[in-house]
Amino acid sequence: MKANRIYRETSDVPQLVLNNDPDDLVVQMDRVSSMTEIQATLANLKEREISVTARLNHLVASQKDFQRELGKLDLMRAQLGSQTVATRSISNNMLSDAASTAKRISGAVQRLDLEQARVKATLDVVEQVAELKACVLGVTGSMGAPQDWETAAGYLNRASKIPKEIVCGSFAAEIVPSAEVPDSPNVTLDNAAESLCGLFLREFEKAAKEDNGVKVTRFFKLFPLIGKSEVGLDVYGRYVCQGVASRARSNMNAGTGGSQRKDGFFYANALTKLFEHIAQIIEHHGGLVERHYGQGRMVRVIGRLQVEADSQGGIVIDTWSDERNIDRKLTDIRSYAFTFLVQSFLPAQNTRPTSISRTSSPATFDRTTESRGQEEDGADMKDVDAILNETAVMLGKWSLYSRFVANKCKDAISSSQETSDVLTMPPLLTNSSLIRKIADRLISPFNMMTTFYFRRSVEKAFQLDEQPPDLSLNMNKSIPSNAPYITSAVDDVMYIVNQVIQRSLATSQRDVVASVVPTIARVLGSDFVGMVQRKMRDESYPKGAVQGALPPEHIIVAFLVLINNLDIATDYVKRIVQSRLESLSGTGTTNGSETPSKTLADLYPFGHDAVFVTNAMLSLQNSFEAKTSELISDGIYVVFKNVMKPRLRPILADAFRDIDYSMAEDELEELSRDAEAENDYNLAADEAVPRRFQQGWEALTKPVARILTEANYAKLLSTVISYLGEVLEKRIWSFYGRINSLGTVRLERDIANIVSLVVRGGKYALRDAFTRCTQICLVMNMEEDEWEELQAAERGALVDGVEWKIDAEERARAKAMIRNPTRMNL
Repeated sequence: MKANRIYRETSDVPQLVLNNDPDDLVVQMDRVSSMTEIQATLANLKEREISVTARLNHLVASQKDFQRELGKLDLMRAQLGSQTVATRSISNNMLSDAASTAKRISGAVQRLDLEQARVKATLDVVEQVAELKACVLGVTGSMGAPQDWETAAGYLNRASKIPKEIVCGSFAAEIVPSAEVPDSPNVTLDNAAESLCGLFLREFEKAAKEDNGVKVTRFFKLFPLIGKSEVGLDVYGRYVCQGVASRARSNMNAGTGGSQRKDGFFYANALTKLFEHIAQIIEHHGGLVERHYGQGRMVRVIGRLQVEADSQGGIVIDTWSDERNIDRKLTDIRSYAFTFLVQSFLPAQNTRPTSISRTSSPATFDRTTESRGQEEDGADMKDVDAILNETAVMLGKWSLYSRFVANKCKDAISSSQETSDVLTMPPLLTNSSLIRKIADRLISPFNMMTTFYFRRSVEKAFQLDEQPPDLSLNMNKSIPSNAPYITSAVDDVMYIVNQVIQRSLATSQRDVVASVVPTIARVLGSDFVGMVQRKMRDESYPKGAVQGALPPEHIIVAFLVLINNLDIATDYVKRIVQSRLESLSGTGTTNGSETPSKTLADLYPFGHDAVFVTNAMLSLQNSFEAKTSELISDGIYVVFKNVMKPRLRPILADAFRDIDYSMAEDELEELSRDAEAENDYNLAADEAVPRRFQQGWEALTKPVARILTEANYAKLLSTVISYLGEVLEKRIWSFYGRINSLGTVRLERDIANIVSLVVRGGKYALRDAFTRCTQICLVMNMEEDEWEELQAAERGALVDGVEWKIDAEERARAKAMIRNPTRMNL
């Protein structure tokens, strides 16, 4: 076995390693079978021998350099050892003394600082004890013969600033007592504070009974000086609450025995005066409390005032509920069955509802007629409307009061801790009994009455619904009324929608908006749209008496007016919503004075209520628009199918009647001379088609256009034009093989005139319906070289800048329509 030598380098020291690996041999000797293989093997072995020898020589040479470097390192180690010994000697002999000296100086300085701190602390204690003794003597002296209560309170205030451990300490107990004041200082001060507190309470209550504001303020300011801030705030709270209760009782008693309580806003005014009185107290007295009692202490007084507001406000609301018979009216509202609306959605009745005079329209509200219908209504709409107005005022004033209190509490809290910019209802309001009573006795009845009021108004509007007078499809008859032509129910219902939304938003109550706005959307979507849909389906559906006959004129007019109702109602709702979102004005009036204009953020300041209201209003708009748009589309299709479509084919057939596009040029000239001689331009080949089509088109569209709104007519026109494009294309294909080169020019001109006439005054996009027609005419009039280039392109999407709507097969068919492809010189 042969051994091959290979070299490994470990730790930078080459080592010779013997590795017996038979695979390293180039050729095994036992496999050699020829002279050539023996020579090749010998040559490889020689090359390997030379390589191994060179590597051994390099190893021997490098070992000499390595030994030399090791000698240098030993020499350097000896030199460093001597330097280390010298350094240690210097450190031990020179620096150790300096270090010990520095340590002694540092310890001395620390002991001196400690002694100085102790001396200073002792001086502070002595000074504080001296101050304590002066305060004790001052308090007892001021409470003696001079009876200087302000000075005594001042001494107690000074004493309260001395640390408690000093006042109760043994040193003060030894130094402060004297012959005049033998008790310990803490006992003396506590007794003095309790004595002064009782004295101040008696004097405060005496001044309150005498209604002496100066003395009330004098003693109120002394409570925090003697450490009795809570007592002072409580007694002050009772004092101002007595004033609030007295004022509230006088306001309520003002209407006793008279007719003032029957006034629609008596209780709203009473509640408003209550809130305004409390707000004035908070605003005017807040500075005094904050100045003498500290920042944020007014919140305690506000809490006491809120308790009184709960009591007095509850009395007002309960009395109002009893006086206005709210529970009975709610019972009547629940029992009302909305008979007219319910019967209207039942299968067609044999008898129609009796017509009622328009004098009691919800938009005008003739109260006399309303009172006559009280028994039918179940609840007097006049009373419901008055109650809703008064309730809206009370809720609006409560919201204004809540925002004022919340801002005051937020300002008091913000000084002591960080608060967010979002205004939140403080706990003293959320936990009050008044807010629960408002929810139960005001908001809940308001929502229920508003639902009844709105739905009953919608029912009344359709009971009193009237068509616009003297509408006709005859263009020779003038229409006396002005556009838009809608029934009276639209104006009545939209007037009520605006009134209800305005009144509900003015309450500034999220719960009201959350109930009323979806209710409006539901009633509009079910009752209003449902009534219009029922009339369109059962009463005014445009259908001929026999198959193929046109519907009666009055039925068509009534159907068009109903479509207008939906479009105008959608526009009204959109304008109402947008106007309310942009700038809101209060609906309530107090003593004839209107509330100032307010933005949505002002009316709904708490949390994200403004965003919620905005989303609710937009949801109302979108949901109503979605329902009306669907019904409008269905109505437009019915008008197209039953009114426009049956007359459109005859109009087009009459326009191309007796038109020959295969006539030669001389025949056309002769026909033109005959037309001039007979003064009949309908016979002229160049003008016959446009003139005939114009007459028929205007007779078809103008009567409808003057009744429909612009938006509805635009939708109808788009539908009619789409169908006209299809019919016109079929008409063009019908000339296959019956048209010559000159006829293609005439046909293209006639088609262009028809298109211009149809889209006149409309959107340019309406021309898209005739793109296939114009492209067919374009191909028919192509020169041979242009046609060859088009065929060579072999593209069906975009050729020479033209977006083709007809494919290659249709283009070839259009080109083959010409009977005589030879182009005549024009």
